[in-house]
Amino acid sequence: MKKITLIIAFFTLITSCGVKQTQNNLASGNYDAAIDIALSNLRSNKDKKGKQDYIYLLEEAFAKVKERDLNTISFLKKENNPSNLEKIYNTYLALHDRQEKIKPLLPLKLIKEERNAIFPFDDYNDQILSSKNALSNYLYTNAKALMLTKNKMNYRRVYDDLIYLDKINHNYKDIANMLDEAQLKGTDYVIVYTKNETNMIIPEQLQNDLLDFKSYKLNDKWTVYHSVKQKDTYYDYGMLINFRTILISPEQIKEREFTKERQVVDGQRKQVDSNGKIVLDRQGKPIMVDNLINAMVKINEIRQFKSCQITAKVDYVDNKTKQSLGSFPVTSEFVFENIFASYKGDPRAADDNYNSNFYNKAVPFPSSEQMVYDTSENLKEKINGVINNNQFRK
Repeated sequence: MKKITLIIAFFTLITSCGVKQTQNNLASGNYDAAIDIALSNLRSNKDKKGKQDYIYLLEEAFAKVKERDLNTISFLKKENNPSNLEKIYNTYLALHDRQEKIKPLLPLKLIKEERNAIFPFDDYNDQILSSKNALSNYLYTNAKALMLTKNKMNYRRVYDDLIYLDKINHNYKDIANMLDEAQLKGTDYVIVYTKNETNMIIPEQLQNDLLDFKSYKLNDKWTVYHSVKQKDTYYDYGMLINFRTILISPEQIKEREFTKERQVVDGQRKQVDSNGKIVLDRQGKPIMVDNLINAMVKINEIRQFKSCQITAKVDYVDNKTKQSLGSFPVTSEFVFENIFASYKGDPRAADDNYNSNFYNKAVPFPSSEQMVYDTSENLKEKINGVINNNQFRK
């Protein structure tokens, strides 16, 4: 009985919180939020007495939001400003969609008043079509005008507006062709090249790889990068990857000898008390504990090391004004390291993450060209970061 009472109290608390939340949204003018909470709670057992508050709140919220939306539309129409057309269209859609969410739950009975909740629905189809057509014509006419401005940012705005227009009114007039034209005219073209100011010959494979923009995963739909100039293409910007220094360390082999000592577990033993007597568990069996011993190992370690560091600079240039738009230094480093070791004594005395070195062997050092190429993989990531974080056109 106590368990049933607790369950009832729990669900009463949840219902009370939901009603309070709905009331708060209603009082704050968040009518659609209040409607959504009420509908969510009425989708099951809508005729239960405990759901009556939600029906009253739904009825009130619907009446108030409908009045607000119709007043908004009336005011926007009186302003007679074409920029209001999108708001008018979306408000009519909201009026229609709100009704469609409520319809499946009707009728909703108000028990005390012995009536059904009142939701005065209207047919908004004509207004939706009319406002959609007016908005479509406005977006199309405005796009046509912007396409005559010879301004890339306007072309991009046209593209976004036409994408929206196609969403609400698919295949409207010739917008498919206009989209292609806006995309083409709104795109910036960048010519990218490299310059070597180091005293080393940079591998051709490296230069080709740095200029392979397919692997850069650039997400900017308005910028196209070319490493080779294309005929009949005007390049808005230039990007220079300037290699400043390439530092490669000598091949190093360092040897050292050291001793490690620590306690390790060497099997188990029977636990004894202070009197030397074996300690038994509840079943009368001896209690086993780890047998700790002092282990020692003498290690002879050999370390192979070679490093490469590349410093470069990425320069942005406006080809129209010939002015610099920014310079971004990048540095990349690659380290080759191989450690192998032999030992005398107990290898368990060495650190746990060191033991793998006992199984390693000497390996050939990578060539300087390979080191440069390996360093370039990280360099490429750095350049990619520069491009993604520093757009040519803000």
